[in-house]
Parts: sequence; C-alpha cells; structure tokens
Amino acid sequence: MVNDDRTPPDCPGGHDGNPESGAGVHLQNQLEILIQDFRTSIEPPMPVFVVHGQQSGDDDAVAGLVRQLYAGQEAHGTRCAVAQDAYEGATEVRRAAAMVRALSDPKKWGGPKAVYRRYAFPRLRLVHAIDDAVAALGESWPAPVPGSPEAAQDPRQRLLNQLAQQRWRPKNTARWHSGLPLFDMAHILPASLVTVLAALLARSEWYVAVGAGLVFLLLLTVLNYVLPGRAPIFLWLRRESRWFMTTTFLRAAAVQEDPTEVSLLRPVRSWKAIAARAYDVAEALRAGGDFHLQLCVLALREDLRDNHRRWSWDLRGFKRPRPPMLFLPHADDRNGGIELIRAVSDVRSRRSELDPLLVVAAVRTDDVPRLERSVVQAAPAPEAAPPKFGERLRTWYREWARNLRAEQSPSRERSVLPWVMKIPLPHDQLDPVEEHRRHLRASARPTLARLVWALHTLVLVIALLAVGTVMRADALHDQYCSASVLTANRDTRREQTPGGGTECIGIATDGVRFADWLPAPQPRGEVATLRAKDEKPWTVDQLEDRIAGQNADVLAHHADKYVTVVYAGPLSADPASGSSLVKGAEELAGVYLAQAVINENSSVKLRVLIANGGVDLGRQKVMAEQIAAYAAHDPTVVGVVGTGRDLKSSRATTRTLMEAGLPVVSGTNSATYLPREFANWFSLAATDEWQIRQLGLIAAQLRTPGRRQYALVLARDTAKTDDLYTDEQARYGQRMLRRHGFTLLDQRRYTLSGGKPALRAHAQEICQVGRVPSVIYFAGRVEDVDPLMAQLGTESGCAGKPLAILTGDDLSKADFAGGGESVAPKVTLYHAALAELRTAATRTGFYLDAAKYLPGLKDHRLRFDSPALASGQTALAHDATRALFWAATRDDRPQSRASTWVNLRNVKIEGMATGTIDFTRAPLYGDRTGHSIVLKEVRRARDGSSTTRVVCSRTAGDTDRLTEKECRIG
Repeated sequence: MVNDDRTPPDCPGGHDGNPESGAGVHLQNQLEILIQDFRTSIEPPMPVFVVHGQQSGDDDAVAGLVRQLYAGQEAHGTRCAVAQDAYEGATEVRRAAAMVRALSDPKKWGGPKAVYRRYAFPRLRLVHAIDDAVAALGESWPAPVPGSPEAAQDPRQRLLNQLAQQRWRPKNTARWHSGLPLFDMAHILPASLVTVLAALLARSEWYVAVGAGLVFLLLLTVLNYVLPGRAPIFLWLRRESRWFMTTTFLRAAAVQEDPTEVSLLRPVRSWKAIAARAYDVAEALRAGGDFHLQLCVLALREDLRDNHRRWSWDLRGFKRPRPPMLFLPHADDRNGGIELIRAVSDVRSRRSELDPLLVVAAVRTDDVPRLERSVVQAAPAPEAAPPKFGERLRTWYREWARNLRAEQSPSRERSVLPWVMKIPLPHDQLDPVEEHRRHLRASARPTLARLVWALHTLVLVIALLAVGTVMRADALHDQYCSASVLTANRDTRREQTPGGGTECIGIATDGVRFADWLPAPQPRGEVATLRAKDEKPWTVDQLEDRIAGQNADVLAHHADKYVTVVYAGPLSADPASGSSLVKGAEELAGVYLAQAVINENSSVKLRVLIANGGVDLGRQKVMAEQIAAYAAHDPTVVGVVGTGRDLKSSRATTRTLMEAGLPVVSGTNSATYLPREFANWFSLAATDEWQIRQLGLIAAQLRTPGRRQYALVLARDTAKTDDLYTDEQARYGQRMLRRHGFTLLDQRRYTLSGGKPALRAHAQEICQVGRVPSVIYFAGRVEDVDPLMAQLGTESGCAGKPLAILTGDDLSKADFAGGGESVAPKVTLYHAALAELRTAATRTGFYLDAAKYLPGLKDHRLRFDSPALASGQTALAHDATRALFWAATRDDRPQSRASTWVNLRNVKIEGMATGTIDFTRAPLYGDRTGHSIVLKEVRRARDGSSTTRVVCSRTAGDTDRLTEKECRIG
C-alpha cells in the first residue's frame, strides 16, 4: 500500500475484533481511510456498503465478517450500532421503521471507548411521538364513526390533546433522563440565567439576583413539568420544532394556508404552525406507504448531522472525529434491512447535504437483485490478471464517488440505488488468514477542541471566572459607593475619612444617597426646638429625598424645559476628627429651598444633583472630576453651586470645573485669589482681604496713638492639612495689624491633638507679664473658640484683663446667643459675618418660603435670627442657586452652559435673603463690590452668657463703604 498524508497508520492491534480474513482486513482499511478523510474535514460521501458473497454458500461467512467489522470499529472508538435479525411489523417497511425507532435510543450507539457524550435524537423522537399519538387515537381517526363520542370533537384537537398527554414524547419513554427531570432545560436554564444577569446589571445585590433566577426557574419548571396535559413551554424554540417547520421534505404533506414559520417573538403563531404541521404529518403517517420510513430515515439523518455539527456551541463535531456506523449483519425481509437501505439511498438522493452515517450491510446472494431498481446488471467478465482485492476495493470506491452525481440526476434513468456500493466477496477472501495481518487505524489523537473546549476546561474557566468575578465585585464594592457583581455606579467613589471611616465622594446619581454613608443615623421627624449646635430641624436624608422627588417630577412632566444645577459641598461627617455636618446640611437646605420655590413659580424647572466633597471638602478635587465627567454627557448641567471652603485644592477644583465649561457660584467661599485667577468663579462671600480691611475699622479704634501696643496672630497649623482659609486670614490679619501701628509679636500656630486644639502652652506665653497683647487676630475655626476662651480666662496674665480678639467669617456659625459658644471675662470678640439678614428680612419672602418648604420648620414663624437660619449659610446657598438659575433661564428659556457663564455677569436680582445679588459690576479677573457684610461684637454678660451686638453692616448690593464712625465700638 502506498502511504500518503491521507493514509491512516497501522493499528497496533491487541484488541477484540481484529479481522480474520483478507476481505475483512481490506474492508477495515477502507473504513479507516474514510474515517481519516472525515477527521480531516474533507467530508467524504459515506456510501452504504453492501457486501455479499459471490457464492450463495458464503452468506454466513459474510454475515460473520460484518460482525467482525462491527467489533473492530467499536474497539477503535467508533460510535457503532448493530441491527437485530428481526423486528416486529406487518410489512417489511414497518419492520424497517421499527429498526430506525430502535436506533433512536442513544444507548444503542457507542461502546465504552466512544469519546464525548451520547447522541441525542430529538427529531426522530418527535416523529415517533406523532406516530404513537396516531396509534393511540385508533383506526377511526381522523374520521370517527358517526354517533360516537369522538364524532363531535375536532380531529386536530384530538391529536393535539393526545400529544399533550404524551408531552410530545414517544409513549413509554422515561420521564427522567441523565438524572434530571425531562423538562426543557435547554431553554429554561438560559432564561433563568438571563434573569440573574439582568438583576445583576441593574445593580441588585447578588442574593437578590440569584433568588430571582431561582424563582423564575421554579416557575418555568412548574409550568413545563408539573402541570399535566399541555405542551412543553418552549416547544416552538426547540431544534426539532425548527427542523419540523423548515424541512422541505414535509411540504408535500402540509396544507398551504396554514402558517409555516416559527419565530422567537411570536410564540402563538409559532404554536399554531407546529400544530398544523403535526396534523398534516399525522394524516400522512396514517396513510402508510414509504413516507413513514423515509421520514424516520430523514429524521435519523438530520439528528446524526446535528450530532456531528462542528460549529455548535459545544464543538461536538470536532470532538467526534469518527463518523457513526450502522452494521446490518443480516439485511433481509425479517428486519426490513433491504427497505432501510433503499430508503437511505432515496432520502440522500432527495437531499443536497452530506450526512456522516456509514452503513455496512450483509445480504444474501439471492437478495442482491432486490437492491436494483429494474434490471439486474450482469456480472463483469473475469479479467486475465485481476488485481488484488484491496486495490479493486479502492478502485470501486473511487468510481462510485465519481459517478455519484450522475447516478443521482433526476433526468437519468437509474437501474441501481446511487448511494449503495455493492461489494462481491470472492470465496478465497473469506478464508481465515494464516498469519495475523496488520490493519489500518485512523488517528486516535484527541482533537484540540476536545482538550480545550471540554468539561474540565469549562470547570476551570468557570472557577477562574467565579474567582475573578468575586475579586472584581469586591474591588468594585471597595472602590464605588453603589456596585453590583458586574457593574458599578462610577459617579461616586468610596474614600477614607481622616478619622478612619468611610465616606462617599462624587455626584449622586441612580439613587445614591450620601446620608446612607454618615457615621450615625440621622434623626428623623420634625424637631420643634434645637438643643445642640449641630442639631437642625431637618436631616440630610430628608433633604435628599425631597430633592429626588423634585427631580423625578421635573423629568416626568417637564423633560423638555429644565436646567440642572449641581450642589457641591461637604456632606460627610467624621466624629473622630471633630468635623461636623453643619455647613453641608445648611447649604443643602438653601439649595433645596431655592429649587422648591423655582419649580413652584417658574415655567422652566430646576433639577438639582448633589455632589459630596467629603469631610470639610477634603476630597473636593475628586468631586470636581466626577462632576466634570458627568457633565460631559449631560448638557442640561449649567453650573455648580457650593465649594464653600477655601482649601489648597480649590485652584485645581475650580480649574477642573472651568475646563468642563462650568461656572461656579459659591455662597460662602471667601478666597481672595479665586475671582482674580478664574473667569468662571462667582461668589457671594466677601473676600478675606476685604473682610479684614473692614475689621481694620475696629482695630483702628482699639489702637491708642503714641503708645506701644502689642498684637499677634494666632492661627491653626495647616502644615498637614489642605486648609488655605486659615493661611489667608493669618496673612491679611497680620498685614492689617501692622498697618494700624500695632507692635506685632511672633505669629503663633497651634496644632490639633485628638481633634482638639493644643492651646495651653500658647496661652501661657501670650499672657507673660510685660508683653500681653491687647489685640489678637484669631485665624482659626469656630470649633476652636471655646478652648481658646477657656485658656485665656484661666491664665493669670490674661484673666480679668481687657483683651480684644478679631476673627473672620467662620465665627458666623457660632451660636453665642443659644449658649453654644461663650467668651471669657473681659474679652471682647469681634468677628465678621457674610450675610446681613436683619436689614434684608423686610424685603424678601425667604422666611415664608423656608417655613413652607423646609423639613421641620412647617408652621414655624421664622425670623432672621431664628437658630436654624441665623448663620446665614442657608440664605447664601439659596441666593447663589437663584442667581445661577437666573443666568441659566434668561428670556424664560433654558440656556446652554456657555450662555449661562456669560449671563452670570448680567445677574442682578433683588429681594433675596441677603439683599440684592448683583454681578453686573464684577470685573473679569478682579474684585467686585456690593458684598454683604456684618461686623459683630460679642461680650460676656454678668450671668456668664454671651451677648451679641451688630457693630455695622451692609446688605448685598450696597456699595457704600463702611466707615470708622459708622462702626463705632465705644
């Protein structure tokens, strides 16, 4: 034998079923050559090998040869089936159909050496189910005997009822398969998986997603399996149903007016089409004839083609490199073998696709003429020097394959079955060989698909995916505030607070609530009285809910006429570091109040998004990046309100928002440099430099001409913090004291220890005899005032001696009247405040609106000095929001982001909580005038309480300069 790339190697032998005769060796080799071609994807045509003896006395030997070939192929790992010698049936065609029915049992195919899982025969089982239903309906169907109970019933409905009772399965088949209930797992499991994935993508908790999938799985199982007398729930999606409706073989049996298509999105129409086709096929089966056998053969053929389909989801065709083989040791009238051979050839001739089934049949010599259509061909004349049998066998196959197309032509009158290759076996080739001959065996090397796309690989991949998913989910939950197993809301991020807690930073979207991240539950309900400096009648949780309600109404009813403003403030609290939520809670209340009033009275609506910059705005740069990223895909965002603390990160924050095209209107940030450096910066707060210049009017009155007076600046140490407000206050305060002729002592910086200021050592040195300052400029925070007063009131050099302390607007948050803070005896505290509320109160509806809309203040009579509003931060945030909205809705139409920026320099609104908001005089990159300002004096009363007096003030919009005479302290 000449070896080439397509010639299989020799089989090492050593297994049962080794061919014992010369013909057996040659036939086995021919089968292995076909298998090798099949493995290398050439897809050779698979003939029906019909072997017979040249002499009638060799029939038993030929049958034995076929059994040897079966044993040899089974040992090689081929999926083989062997037919019995006899099957039940009234006719030979029915017996052939019974043989095909027996072949629908997957256990008939493949021995212990067959690779991959068993075959499946869904199409063949569907044909058998209809056949069994017809048999169960009796001989009278479809035309019942007149007067019988069945006469009043629709024949089609009777058939469908019977099929439903059988669950569209052959009768007497097991309801359990492979250890699982025989419901439609091929569709139920994917449907449940889709449910789980949908829940995960909606950012539900993993247990909610899994629970939804399990409930959906249980529901479909009940509908598909438990409820009796109905078709499977996904019948129209099954592969056998699609084949049943699309094969052209059944068109002759179909009624043309019935629907003939199935669709994933049209289950009712698909069900009607399947029912109509089942009825037509049932009628054809009732008629008998060759149709039944040919339909069974067609279904078997299509199932085998599907079982060897290479580009399937499991690549099963690549894992089954050997074609299936059917062996018929006795093909005769007792088992219908000859009719089966004829049906296989006829069906193949009518179809255009190749199928992998290779049939090897032995027939008696006397039955060979039955495999011819009409004329029995004469045997060829013997050759003078005939070639060896193996060479003749290969020559016969090549000629058969070459003539196959012509033999199948419908215009050609055929005398033989085109797919049948008859092989006469000489008597001498049937004798046992004396020596063991080596035979061929196609490559047994596992295919790549079997190694890569296999169960163990799947388990490994699932394990890796599971680990990776868990790790990714854990990473998402550690990084983002709202995350599921697969996705996360990337508009907010989790960060660590200075005290070691966790805070949520960014812009709240998709239901994120910053109140959920506060360290302690916020008090709920309406509170009539305030008993602590941090206590407010409302909670952040309540404000977030009300803003969300306003936003939902805007999007639902005014989606084409609204603008979006982002509030950016400190909405985190960290008890470990001594920070509170006062500023953020008060500013957010002002923003919500402005939104409620605007949406009640304006045709253009306001949507508010909330952004958190962390404890004391320590993460405001990250917050700004999140706002800019969100604004990039939401053009309704026209600007930002807030960023009310002056920090070292304020420049980067403002620059990020400027590059995103967002103007910033701040209510309380008093930074001097921001309006000078950024064109998008607008603030209602008087700058630190201007504030301290006004405090200089008081310092001038504290200076005695011609006398040395000491003064110093006491400031919080900012070396390890982001605070820039303190540095500006200290710098401008020291400059102001020097300008008014005070002798300046060295500036002192105090640190924090455990969240509290370490002031004792500073107080001891400040109060030394001979150099006690008469004026201290305190560049600190409101929470440091009480510790400072406690030290000054107990140090011998300072206690009981007159002392003036000047400080900036941060003290406006102090509650001196309510006892929240106090001053030491003989100490007079002068501080600035950013909002003159008393004078403006008579010209604004702010307090009526606050009582109407803000939580906890309903039906309260509010004044400018009401504890909830006295600090002015709520009023300033309200006015800033109103100013930005005015610029964003000029001419009563929503404006673009760029137009809003431009329009801000034309804003002039009267009747606000702090007076008139006027940006028309704001120079580009310069200081504007018309800020609201209040200078207050705080003294200790006889009973130990503190009394507050307004020294002088200006409402917003008033550009008249304060004078020393007007701000008289004596």
